[in-house]
Amino acid sequence: MLIRPGTQEDIESIMNLIRSCVIHMESKNIYQWDKIYPDKDTIIKDIEKQELHILEESGRIYAFFVINEFQSPEYSNINWTFSGKVLVLHRLCVDPLMQGKGLAKKLMLFAHEFAQKHGYKTIRLDAFTKNPSAVALYTRLGYSKVGTVVFRKGPFFCFEIQLKKDNKLD
Repeated sequence: MLIRPGTQEDIESIMNLIRSCVIHMESKNIYQWDKIYPDKDTIIKDIEKQELHILEESGRIYAFFVINEFQSPEYSNINWTFSGKVLVLHRLCVDPLMQGKGLAKKLMLFAHEFAQKHGYKTIRLDAFTKNPSAVALYTRLGYSKVGTVVFRKGPFFCFEIQLKKDNKLD
């Protein structure tokens, strides 16, 4: 499997993947995403800024996420443990048919390598409190829960991890 930057040609496949994930999450009573978010305009901007990364195999997109330095204003109310240059993870999405096969972990490993290569000291992210799979993933990977913010869909846990030279994900 290959991780690469998203392109304009990927937009429809990404939107189809998002729709599949929304249906899958709703079947599990997780009402995190909908027609409002993440929308096509958001994905287009992510691609234009070269912040969206795709995990694909044989031309098929199985997962994507966005990494950048943008921290939601709500993050200012969190008592973060670590400081320094911060990389933030957004919109992690894995094809429901491929969940549980380590694809999210591959993207997280990519984020860690990217962060270390570019001098980031910590990675921050948020996860919907009612999405137990996402919360478990970040906890399992060594992220610490440092607080809660509220967005349109409800409460989200804030997580962070400090990066060190020998920092490897299990």
